[in-house]
Amino acid sequence: MTPPVVLLVDDDEDLRNSTTQALDLAGLQVDGFSRAEPALDRITAGFAGVVISDIRMPGLDGLTLMNRIHDIDRDVPVILITGHGDVPLAVRAMREGAHDFIEKPFSGAQLASIAVRALEFRQLVLENRRLRAAAGQTDDLEMRLVGRSDRMIALRRQIRTIGPSDADVLIVGDTGTGKEIVARALHDLSPRAARPFIAITCSALPDTLIESELFGHEAGAFPGAIRARMGKFDHARGGTILLDDIGAMPMDVQGKLLRVIEERVITPLGSNAQHQLDARFIATSRVALEAEVAAGRFRADLLYRLNVVSLRVPPLSERLEDVPQLFTRLLTEACLRHRLPSRMASPAFLAELSRNDWPGNVRELRNTAERFALGVQMADTPTTPRENSGKLADMMAAHERKLLVDALIRHQGALRPVYEGLGLSRKALYDKLVRHGIDKGHFQPVGSDTADTPQGDV
Repeated sequence: MTPPVVLLVDDDEDLRNSTTQALDLAGLQVDGFSRAEPALDRITAGFAGVVISDIRMPGLDGLTLMNRIHDIDRDVPVILITGHGDVPLAVRAMREGAHDFIEKPFSGAQLASIAVRALEFRQLVLENRRLRAAAGQTDDLEMRLVGRSDRMIALRRQIRTIGPSDADVLIVGDTGTGKEIVARALHDLSPRAARPFIAITCSALPDTLIESELFGHEAGAFPGAIRARMGKFDHARGGTILLDDIGAMPMDVQGKLLRVIEERVITPLGSNAQHQLDARFIATSRVALEAEVAAGRFRADLLYRLNVVSLRVPPLSERLEDVPQLFTRLLTEACLRHRLPSRMASPAFLAELSRNDWPGNVRELRNTAERFALGVQMADTPTTPRENSGKLADMMAAHERKLLVDALIRHQGALRPVYEGLGLSRKALYDKLVRHGIDKGHFQPVGSDTADTPQGDV
């Protein structure tokens, strides 16, 4: 493995030299470049360093460089240097996967501190990969959580970072978004992967037996308790406990659960003896638990204890660009499951799917794929709009974004037929893509290297 190194890309020679000197004084190995292309040539899936790049440069700019790097390895930290007017662009870059950014003028010590933390993050990522490889594990997050949208890329990155830790996690997302898939991925990426993964649906537990189901009981603890019984928590020893729909848990049980999570001890019903519980807790909720706390239906102290790390699984309405790829994957699975010949959906049909809001999320899309695989005629795909602010400007903006996404899907990310078909100038289309946070690269076929140039529009 190559030694840790900082690749510094800046076309300003004076700034590049002074920054290199500052990082060198901080004990970092630095290689400087005036252009992005030579730095990009150094990047591999096992690259052990980080990249610091000016965001505005002739030729390949910092944002494009970051995207090209992340095509090779999504977890290579990229730190962007911005001017004062570039802060909104840098914020957008953070959403797209930038590790951090720093605004000019900056001190060398400040940048060195950011670089050191980024290098530590990179070493942790590489070490986790080595451990998984040694254990015979493979990282298949792209197969489990399909999507090339910014939100899904960021979610997979968070899972890869958090999974190997032992931190308790709260996963929030609408019904059908795949919260349990995220929870299972966190378990499979952890050192507990070989131990049990126990999923408990809190809303399905009978109120009269919930404590017995979770904590177990001794013989004679209550009428009908003929013999002692081990609770679900005990079955998860050494593994992970998923508390699905945690908001449905009764208040009195929440207090006892809080003690278990804080102290990692269990007291079965009818017993005064405590025993240790070695387990990681992951909880899911389809509602914002802060609102449940405010309404008096959820304990604030339990929320704070569960919310060590929080992950949000986005609804399909926030990542419509993922619908074609996800539907194609679900259709393939449905055909295999029903032992049917493989079927293909037309680009027009996929574009139609992407115009819907999918209130049932992935679950609803999966049902659509099942019907398509079975040849069931579908008159129309769901078109029920999600809740919005009711303001005309917001509704018009949402409609405009759908039209842009639809056109990009049909033309596979090629911009010229999009702006010509919509009657826009090239600049007007670029402005709209930036305003709506749409990256044309998400719609290009995998492996495409079409450049962001007028020639690359065709």
